[in-house]
Amino acid sequence: MAALGIGAFIVALILVIVIHEAAHFAVARAFGIKVTEFFVGFGPKPWSRMRGETEVGVKAIVACGYVKIAGMNPYETIAPEDYPRTFGAKPIWQRALVILAGPATHFVLAFVCFALWLGFVGEAVAKGTVIDEVAPRLEGVESPAAAAGLQPGDVVVAVDGIRDPSTDELVRYTTAHVGEPITFTILRDGSTLRLEPVPVISEGVDGEQIGRIGVLVRPERIVRDTEGVFGSVTGAADLVGDNLVGTVRGVGRIFGPEGIGRLATLVFTDAPRQDEDPASVVGVGRVAGSLASRDQFGDLLLLFGVVNVFVGLLNLLPLPPFDGGHLTLLAIEKIRGRPVDMRRVIPVSAAVAAFFIIFTVAVVYVDLVKPPV
Repeated sequence: MAALGIGAFIVALILVIVIHEAAHFAVARAFGIKVTEFFVGFGPKPWSRMRGETEVGVKAIVACGYVKIAGMNPYETIAPEDYPRTFGAKPIWQRALVILAGPATHFVLAFVCFALWLGFVGEAVAKGTVIDEVAPRLEGVESPAAAAGLQPGDVVVAVDGIRDPSTDELVRYTTAHVGEPITFTILRDGSTLRLEPVPVISEGVDGEQIGRIGVLVRPERIVRDTEGVFGSVTGAADLVGDNLVGTVRGVGRIFGPEGIGRLATLVFTDAPRQDEDPASVVGVGRVAGSLASRDQFGDLLLLFGVVNVFVGLLNLLPLPPFDGGHLTLLAIEKIRGRPVDMRRVIPVSAAVAAFFIIFTVAVVYVDLVKPPV
């Protein structure tokens, strides 16, 4: 099953690449811009064929993709009759839409993945509470649980009007009703009992004063809480927004001085890996395999959604050669009233690309020698 999960993840990544580049291609063609190449991968070219005026194919290393749009390379030779169909000949708003189309697909794909996950798989939710231990004494006197007759193994079916209370709900409710008898509906050996402990104020594990009755509990079962159509749509939108906020913070941390220093520490020392450390395709692929091996294949949709939000936001970084860098150049052109000389941008693009290649290789190395737990 692990291999199946990793395989599904790889296929999904290739599909994401194709969709991203297809969006650039489709919008460019819609505006009459000439596209000469559409490839998935880089390196040697084992297969390609002409589709109209566009060469379509697959290259040996299927790790990225690109479309070659006429006029975007400043050193490209353009036939005079093709000048009206080049990228630079079109209005800025059209060029911006061509660039934006690729990153936008990631957020659409993330939304679809989240909606399908919420509607058909659902979030894992702890339901019900089982009493593991009953303290005989609490705060120097007999505990409310012992006084009421609660026993280890009792299943808490309800507390007053709360059905299948979770641990957090139980703590909140007992804290809100200190000094008042509350009715526990208990399932014990096939029989239903109703017992009435009276919560008292006591110190919790984190030092906070909470209402307690003197029991240790655990969830009775884990269930999947699915949503209807409306809940799936609104929930998916919320998940996209939440992941966007989290990714913005994560990108700033990972690629900032602290993150670079942390990566160097992981590469050059025996420092153990932490949950917040970045993961490459290798690490995320292992997570996908782990989910599949635990029969949580449906949770791959959630993982794909999170990855798409990250990739979409990464593509929008305002640095060439990312799509966000091209959008930044268009904004500068709009403000200045004249195009940016792309020949001056190439060294910047090369430096940014070199940094991210080195960073990626380092993260892959860490994933191999210190796999995510």
